[in-house]
Amino acid sequence: MRIVIVAVGKVKERGIREGIDEYVTRIRRYAKCDEVEFSDAPERELIPRFEKAIPPRARVIAMEVEGTRYTSERFANVIGQCEVGAVPSVVFLIGGAYGLPKEISAKADIKLSLSDMILPHRLARLFLSEQIYRAFTILRGEPYSHA
Repeated sequence: MRIVIVAVGKVKERGIREGIDEYVTRIRRYAKCDEVEFSDAPERELIPRFEKAIPPRARVIAMEVEGTRYTSERFANVIGQCEVGAVPSVVFLIGGAYGLPKEISAKADIKLSLSDMILPHRLARLFLSEQIYRAFTILRGEPYSHA
């Protein structure tokens, strides 16, 4: 299985970038993991970029403030179902300052909220990458998860 985090905006803050890189490295113990970044642009330009970044037959999860909030265990179950269901890719979409284009969000299989609060994309990416790693540890009963 492959995890793909597609995000508008590049993470430039050193500490946040290092944190994301650390979790992406940890995720790669369990699955291939890639990041796709592109700069913010008008919606009409973002839509084809997002569409191009989503591989065929992928499970698409849009990160949305209005999405459903999951516990870490429920989130792990989603990842686990993708693993056993032979889903080739799980793609997480993170929008820019104005969120995801509605057309892209509407095509997502799941709309997931990390918080009722609006998070800057760089913090959302750090939080998301940690939760993806945690999901794999929960699924395998490893001590990191504390579950």
